[in-house]
Amino acid sequence: MKIIVCVKQVPDTATKIIIKEGSRKITTNQVQFILNPYDEYAVEEALRIKEKKEGTEVEVITIGPDRAQEAIKTALAMGADRAHHIQDDVFNGSDSFVIASILSKVIGSMEYDLILCGKQAVDDDAFFVGQSLAETLGIPHVPVITQLNFSEDYHTATVKRQVEGGSEIIKVSMPALFTCQKDLNTPRLPTMKGIMSVKKKEIIKLDLAGVGMEKNQVGEEGSLVKTLSLSLPPERSGGKILEGTEEETAKELVQLLREEAKVV
Repeated sequence: MKIIVCVKQVPDTATKIIIKEGSRKITTNQVQFILNPYDEYAVEEALRIKEKKEGTEVEVITIGPDRAQEAIKTALAMGADRAHHIQDDVFNGSDSFVIASILSKVIGSMEYDLILCGKQAVDDDAFFVGQSLAETLGIPHVPVITQLNFSEDYHTATVKRQVEGGSEIIKVSMPALFTCQKDLNTPRLPTMKGIMSVKKKEIIKLDLAGVGMEKNQVGEEGSLVKTLSLSLPPERSGGKILEGTEEETAKELVQLLREEAKVV
């Protein structure tokens, strides 16, 4: 069985974001970057399948600058077998549609039985790439899965996914693509042996020519969504402490909600 896991390097959610003055980009020199947390669930699930089914190979693929190799190395240290690193400056500014298009070009020429992605990246929260990739490849897909089981011959998969107010069970034929949610598993930590083994594992690098796309199909030029501006949310004002009896504070609270907050 051949499994492809799409991963992304993102800023740590604990990092303080600073926007470059007069630009649509963040300052990255003081930002701690990590493997997207939802992608960790995808890598872990692939590795669990590998442990159950003999002969399974797990390959990770990412798009990003030089530093994105750290995300790849994390996945390899966890136990993935090899990786593709798609890197070219002309990819900068690509929206989710272009990212899915690039991935489909590369994955479309590969052998695979299953593709796993995180349900979304925690930097842009677009929730788009996995589903778009599956549609481009023309394979079944189910998003936000929390359970994955296969038939004895691995020709079909049964998944549980989150829906509003509950969950649903879906049976699909393989190959298929699933996006992974946190209740699916608990990602393992790389062992020292796994970290040391990364040096021996293959990382295939591809640029624009290697992907087989034209310059006008990628970056901002090829994107359907363009970022016009980037700004931090306004700072919250200080709260108010109301003093007095319950009747007095309740009356004052309603007055403040109506006249200042204008929510009632």
